[in-house]
Amino acid sequence: MRILLLSAAALCLLGACQKTTASGDWTSYGRTLTEERYSPLEQVNRESVGRLGLAWWTEFDTNRGQEATPLVADGVLYTTTAWSKVYAFDATTGRKLWQYDPEVPGQSALYACCDVVNRGPALWNGKVYVGTLDGRLIALDAKTGAVQWSVQTTDPKRPYTITGAPRVVKGKVLIGNGGGEYGVRGYVSAYDAESGKLSWRFFTTPNPERKPDGAASDRIFAEKANSTWFGEAWKASGGGGTVWDSIAYDPQSDLIYVGVGNGSPWNHVIRSDGKGDNLFLSSIVALKPETGEYVWHYQGTPGDSWDYTATQSIIVTDLDIGGARRRVVMQAPKNGFFYVLDAKSGELLSAEKYAPWANWATGVDLKTGRPIEAANARWGAGGRSMLNPGPIGAHNWKPMAYSPQEKLVYIPAQDESFTYTGSDNPQAYTQVNGVWNLGMGTQGVGGLGNNGRDRPPAPPAPARRTDKRPPSRSVLIAWDPVAQKARWSVVHGQLWGQGGVLVADDLVFQGVGRDLKAYAAADGTEVWSYDMGAPAIAAPMTYAVDGVQYVAVMLGNGGGASTGDPRRPGRLMVFKLDGKARAAPFEPAEPPPEADLSQAVPSHGDPAAGMVNFRRYCTICHGASNLYPDLRRSNAVLDPGAFKAVVHDGVLQPGGMASFAAYMNERDVEDIRAHLLRTFRERDLAPAPR
Repeated sequence: MRILLLSAAALCLLGACQKTTASGDWTSYGRTLTEERYSPLEQVNRESVGRLGLAWWTEFDTNRGQEATPLVADGVLYTTTAWSKVYAFDATTGRKLWQYDPEVPGQSALYACCDVVNRGPALWNGKVYVGTLDGRLIALDAKTGAVQWSVQTTDPKRPYTITGAPRVVKGKVLIGNGGGEYGVRGYVSAYDAESGKLSWRFFTTPNPERKPDGAASDRIFAEKANSTWFGEAWKASGGGGTVWDSIAYDPQSDLIYVGVGNGSPWNHVIRSDGKGDNLFLSSIVALKPETGEYVWHYQGTPGDSWDYTATQSIIVTDLDIGGARRRVVMQAPKNGFFYVLDAKSGELLSAEKYAPWANWATGVDLKTGRPIEAANARWGAGGRSMLNPGPIGAHNWKPMAYSPQEKLVYIPAQDESFTYTGSDNPQAYTQVNGVWNLGMGTQGVGGLGNNGRDRPPAPPAPARRTDKRPPSRSVLIAWDPVAQKARWSVVHGQLWGQGGVLVADDLVFQGVGRDLKAYAAADGTEVWSYDMGAPAIAAPMTYAVDGVQYVAVMLGNGGGASTGDPRRPGRLMVFKLDGKARAAPFEPAEPPPEADLSQAVPSHGDPAAGMVNFRRYCTICHGASNLYPDLRRSNAVLDPGAFKAVVHDGVLQPGGMASFAAYMNERDVEDIRAHLLRTFRERDLAPAPR
């Protein structure tokens, strides 16, 4: 086994290279720290891709969502799986070299908004770094997997999580965190890559007491950001603003760019009395890598009230704009606009809709940089607005990519509207632990979370459509960032039916449903497809060892939403030209048997109160999703002791079903069972469809 010490890959991570390396390694989440996800390898191209076949594959021990981008250095492939586990394989044969399990407590799943996923490791100077769901940052020996150091990056008493991939810049490991819906204060941290000592931290929302943190963010909050926050609700929630995904670095400007998430609670009227931009929510923030010192920011969605995060892919590259070569930062965040910014100054160069279906704003004022909001965009004070995009965004975490050959950005976009419903009594809002705190009306997100009142929900009022969009769908868009328009697009249809993107030479690779597909980068023609048997929501990557090019992708349905496929064990699929391997077929998915209501022990609980708590605590995972058990059909509901053992006592906690004893007493749990039994009866007594 060859170990990376100061190989070309390690030197690249030290900042000695920019866009490409001489080898076929893929050493950071976006291949290089500029995050273009472009590989110049040419062996697999439009002419040869028809010969692409499976080289090797492996199966993992979890059927939760898989979002990781594998890394390759010196012939070794490193990847992570759900539950923050780390694996190392021989990149040519798939022989497992080692594995590491950080033994994340199952209770941590309670605060993972969107599954117990992990988007991958980082590499530097003989070490592999992983952020764990329970907030640790761990350095492993790249040769053996032995722990070199481990630090707790979050307050374990707060509902933080880590699902994002670390980045290493100039000997510092950068890591953010998640948990915005549950009530946390976001920040990004830099740790010394050798020792694990904290180098600096930059907070993205104010200190609730308006005092210094002793952090790199103190000066800019005192000078500018504190004054953009009003009211009191954000203090209890922390304000949100988590840095849960995108981090990029430009060696030319010598700046780090971090994408900042949504506000907490979502409702701006509740969070900040409906006033102020709330820096640095929904922003790109540029920092100095050595100190974390603030340099500039750009806020795409001031006063966010829609969960319009700016944590989506950030790409740094050169563009010819107005006859001049410009070093730029590009992003297609949730709000549907594609932004091009000067990498050194943050000057807004252009902003246009990459998602033409977006109706919350009509455009962006290039003089002020602010969106021109639609008349019905602000819903927070008892309003009700059907807007596009909804909270899943016109582009979410699935990475986009840039081709310097075609000068196009390839965006895995989404088209879905959502009805935002304002709280009819914002003053009654209180922060509730253990649930999504949104500050919305009774409908919420599927009715879940703390919406500011406790009485049972009223029937939904009919919503007035504000556009004539087609049904929800996913779309691969090839976007010209200079002309600010689409050159071509491919409509996939199913909303959750696509993964992230890789550009390799003249091809674009993407998981679509159960297939891995290759499109011609120039015009979107589909030139190759392979049925993998299960969905790939993660982004593919490519590497070369000993003159042979490979394409790799992680399989695993999940990530907080369903493609419609059943849960299956996660896999890593690796392809090469003339590959002859065959993956074993997945076991047939058998639907769980429906509970026999005649065997139910009667409940003396209050079903109306149970409906409130079910919507508040359970719906996010246990509605009609095929990712988690549907409690409306579960045998556990039939017996009060069995139901209490799961929901209150936590007997299934090791598998991720958290105990809710801290949030509900035994009577509350029985009320939920009463509600579910009533749901059973209503279903069974419903008239047969005609």
